[in-house]
Amino acid sequence: MNSHASSAIRIASESFAEWLGIQLIRSEEDKAVVKLPYSVQLGTGRIHGGAISALVDVAATAAFWSTPLVNAESRGATVGFTINFLKLAVTTDLTATATVRRRGNTLCTGNVVVTDKNEDEVAVAVVTYKLQHR
Repeated sequence: MNSHASSAIRIASESFAEWLGIQLIRSEEDKAVVKLPYSVQLGTGRIHGGAISALVDVAATAAFWSTPLVNAESRGATVGFTINFLKLAVTTDLTATATVRRRGNTLCTGNVVVTDKNEDEVAVAVVTYKLQHR
């Protein structure tokens, strides 16, 4: 397994992501795909925007960590993101595809697209992340 894949797996399986049930589907350099299986705790009339936002954050973080630059001493944190909700998500699994647009010295930017089981776009986001390599 390459280092960026193991970093993405680590991000997608951290305690909060695991508690939500998020699963890493695929990882390659500068890209990650994660899935949030539907459960009633996410919302009955609609999936809560906070759950979708958490999915966006996990997907983006996994993509930012999907680089050979990451090492055991790397540290990072989300600086901020803007999310636009496009369609209600009701009783459906969600998939988030995150792609790094630019890596700076420590700041990275990326895009995340969230789709439902029919591949309809539910939300889109732009994420800024600080990643330091020691």
